[in-house]
Amino acid sequence: MLQISRTVAIPDHEIEISAIRSQGAGGQNVNKVATAIHLRFDIGASSLPDRYKERLLSLSDQRLTKEGVIVIKSQEHRSQERNREEALHRLQSLIKGAMVVPKPRRPSKPTRSSQRKRLDSKSKRSHLKSTRGRVTED
Repeated sequence: MLQISRTVAIPDHEIEISAIRSQGAGGQNVNKVATAIHLRFDIGASSLPDRYKERLLSLSDQRLTKEGVIVIKSQEHRSQERNREEALHRLQSLIKGAMVVPKPRRPSKPTRSSQRKRLDSKSKRSHLKSTRGRVTED
């Protein structure tokens, strides 16, 4: 059972985990042993609450297919068990991250004193540059 929060958990039978061979260099171990983990989680068929499902399906994540299935591949570690734990941890963090609602940004205004300082410095710089012109004899 994968615990998401105090009240939400995903039963093991809803998560499909299969072992596959890892890619890349690694010698005999990579060629003989299936250590990489391929995790599939169907959002629509899961027992997650509806608000979790809606938030997950609205994500624009490359791990989410058009059919609403999350696909995670883990092959970083040499052991199958560590890759399995890593894949489950990634699924857990993806679901937790989808439930975090970003705080709406409220636009702020610059203060009067900061506006005054900015305009004063602009006028000082303007005066300084205008006095750099050619000297005319009057």
